[in-house]
Amino acid sequence: MRIMGLDVGDKTIGIAISDALQITAQGKETLFRESLKSDIDQLVQWIVSYEVHKIVVGLPLNMNGSLGPQGEKTKQFAEKLEKKLKHSTRITEPVEIVYWDERLTTLGANRMLIETDMRREKRKKVVDTVAAVLILQGYLDGNREA
Repeated sequence: MRIMGLDVGDKTIGIAISDALQITAQGKETLFRESLKSDIDQLVQWIVSYEVHKIVVGLPLNMNGSLGPQGEKTKQFAEKLEKKLKHSTRITEPVEIVYWDERLTTLGANRMLIETDMRREKRKKVVDTVAAVLILQGYLDGNREA
């Protein structure tokens, strides 16, 4: 069983998947959003394919910890995904959705990519996937049992 990490934006969704032992996060794809139905259908395919049992959704909080407009949009998206998963005949086991504070994750992802001298055009295509990796890896590291 694996865990999926999502960095949900207005135009893209970064996707990361854990390894089977849930130790490391690997970036998989940046999904360029088309419609809510299409976006969720594509995520369900990933969930089924990788036997995902938990989804970590990066929650963009304001610097003071409050939930702003983008955080509200993210929660609404996650709730619609959760509803779809509960009613999908392709999902045989319950999939838990949890939120992870993602403040400054995209900024950190951009900085990492700049340090590798990646050109701006290429960074724009992968920054959300890298952000999803940072979200998921933060969750994995923060919840590892001693």
